[in-house]
Amino acid sequence: MLEIVGKLEDRITKLDEALVDPDNMSDRKKLIDLNRERRHLESTLMVGRAYRDVVRAINEANEIIKDGSDAELIEMATEELEENKAKVDDLEKEFRLKLLPHDPVDDKAAMIELRAGTGGDEAGLFAADIFKMYQRFADSMSWKLEVFNSNPSTAGGFKEITFSLTGDNAYGQMKYESGVHRVQRVPSTETQGRIHTSAITVAVFPEAEEVEVAIADNEIKVDVYRSSGPGGQSVNTTDSAVRLTHLPTGLVVICQDEKSQHKNRAKALKVLRARLYDRIMEEERSKTDEARRSMVSTGDRSEKIRTYNFPQGRVTDHRIGLTLYRLDEVLSGQVDLLVTALQEHDQAEKLKQAEQS
Repeated sequence: MLEIVGKLEDRITKLDEALVDPDNMSDRKKLIDLNRERRHLESTLMVGRAYRDVVRAINEANEIIKDGSDAELIEMATEELEENKAKVDDLEKEFRLKLLPHDPVDDKAAMIELRAGTGGDEAGLFAADIFKMYQRFADSMSWKLEVFNSNPSTAGGFKEITFSLTGDNAYGQMKYESGVHRVQRVPSTETQGRIHTSAITVAVFPEAEEVEVAIADNEIKVDVYRSSGPGGQSVNTTDSAVRLTHLPTGLVVICQDEKSQHKNRAKALKVLRARLYDRIMEEERSKTDEARRSMVSTGDRSEKIRTYNFPQGRVTDHRIGLTLYRLDEVLSGQVDLLVTALQEHDQAEKLKQAEQS
């Protein structure tokens, strides 16, 4: 483990040299990749150095105690030894977690689709609540949010809404949100105070670059029509809405929020590319059943992953059995209260697999 710390230091030195190399200055993509690798290694090295310092301190304290020539020094060394022994196991575990392979897909922007499911208007209102929750979470993370398409409901919610979140580790955190989110509460239209259960589906895809997913013109069917709002009424006087059908897979993407047909088509292509990229990733994952089982972030999107219970003020993530009585905080944008726990569970599972292999 201590040798790894030295290797990480050597790698960061080489990365620093590459970042100031004139041959790399004109290659924007290479500079982005180099900076991304350096940021990841730096956080790993910080933990590795702390682990190395504690191991060295333990060894030095043992040497002083073994020497046995100075009673005062032995007493100090014994105290220091106990303090560092209490730290070393946790630091070693944290360092091992940091050394797990970093998935470069986690650094991508996240494309998110919210769809109202069972529950009628109440499901649409809940979709709007979850969208606002992610909006606040994005603000707290300094991520950029861009709406690609929305289909409002007459009650003021969303039948569906598609948007992207761009920023540091956006997909790496949002991927844990894929699945069915269920709400239990008394709808505003309920006169007898009965609790209703509604649900929405959240789908999260990594945004793909054109070079990663090529879509030929003859593979898509393009339909244009006028944008519509709640109830189906036209909200635009030109045929600006775009529907793309990917002929090989049958995937359909609609974008109508922009007034420009050109912009809607560009956005629709982005969404289509993300969904196709996700299919490719899913096919790769399915080849390894063990990997699929270990990932709380993947699997069947029809699976119920979370319940938001308003009467009791609690939110429960069913994948890891976590219940928090902090519903208001989560809905106010503190999604990290759940995401952090899911990440730690995921990492622990990966670490267990790595140790067994």
